[in-house]
Amino acid sequence: MEAFFDSAATSWDSRTTAGSYEYLEPLAVALGKVEVRPERVLDIGCGTGEATLFLAREFPMAGVRGVDLSEEMVRRATRKVGLDPSARVSFRVGDGSDLPWLEDSFDLVVQVNVPLFPREVARVLRRGGEFVSVSTLGADTPFDTPERWYRRALIRAGMLPAASGRAGTGTWRIARLSGDERSG
Repeated sequence: MEAFFDSAATSWDSRTTAGSYEYLEPLAVALGKVEVRPERVLDIGCGTGEATLFLAREFPMAGVRGVDLSEEMVRRATRKVGLDPSARVSFRVGDGSDLPWLEDSFDLVVQVNVPLFPREVARVLRRGGEFVSVSTLGADTPFDTPERWYRRALIRAGMLPAASGRAGTGTWRIARLSGDERSG
């Protein structure tokens, strides 16, 4: 999997129409509905960083982290940041199924066109934090998670599905981490 995304990195932005209004529209709509104003944001499966940089513009006071399985994707994303003396935006190589952060590290976790990792999301999400999942082509997105499985997996991980909708060609979903104990 890593080798595929490493080799795809050179043409990723043009292949996915990353950065286009249509690509980011479901994410923009979902972010307008989140209740939390995050201080720390994580973008799982950040690719070349388009959604991560969008998150940084949307939440200018937040530290934003992007993680991707592909070292080449992370290298390209890092180049897009340019000079960032405050290190407000950064990227690192990592697996969504085993995130390289401690529990309760983020107020908002986002994924665009990525398989669902509910237990890891719940682990790194702070109490009351929100999770946004976007499929830019709706059910036609290669890594889209069917609604029934999505709801069941989130509830098992201690998150409550809160809202969902369509925007452009895509779909978005929001869930919240609440309660005193995480499911395991």
